Amino acid sequence: MEEQVSKIEFRNAMARVCAPVNVITTNGPAGRGGFTATAMCSVTDEPPTLLICMNSRSAQSGLFVENRRFCVNVLTGEHRELAGYFAGQQSDMEARYAAAEWTDLRSGNQALADAIVSFDCRLVESRLIGTHNIFIGEVVDIRSRKDGHALLYFDRNYVHVPTQAGSFGG
Repeated sequence: MEEQVSKIEFRNAMARVCAPVNVITTNGPAGRGGFTATAMCSVTDEPPTLLICMNSRSAQSGLFVENRRFCVNVLTGEHRELAGYFAGQQSDMEARYAAAEWTDLRSGNQALADAIVSFDCRLVESRLIGTHNIFIGEVVDIRSRKDGHALLYFDRNYVHVPTQAGSFGG
C-alpha cells in the first residue's frame, strides 16, 4: 500500500504553485461577506461557469450558501493591502468594504470597482470535500478593464508582476 501524502507536505507543495489573488464577495438576504482566495478556476464555457473553494469552518460559509451568489474580483498589485484585509487582517466586514470602492451589480452583489475583472455568479452547486466547500457558480455578468497587472501569490507571499508576460505560440 502506498504512503499517504501528509498535510504539511501537500501544503508546502501547493505553496510552490503561483495563482492570482481574488477577493470573493457575496451580498444578499443573509448579509454581506467576503474573503481572499486563490482557489478559483473556470469549469466550462457552456454555460460560463467557475468554481471557488472556501473553508467550511469559515463563519461566512453560510452567507454564501444562503445568498446563492458570489462575485470573484481579480486583484491588481495595488490591492495588496485589501487582499490582507479580506484574508483576515481586518475582522470587521464593514471596515473591509470601506477600504475600497465598490460597484453595485444587477444581481445584488458588489464588484470591486477597479478589479482587473469581476465575475458575477449565481451559485448553482455546492459540495463539501474534506475541510472545504466547493462552490460552482454560473457567470451572469462580467466587468473588466483593459489595464492593470495581476496580484499573484507564490511561496506564501504576494507577488506583483509589473509587465505582461506575453502569449504562447505567438
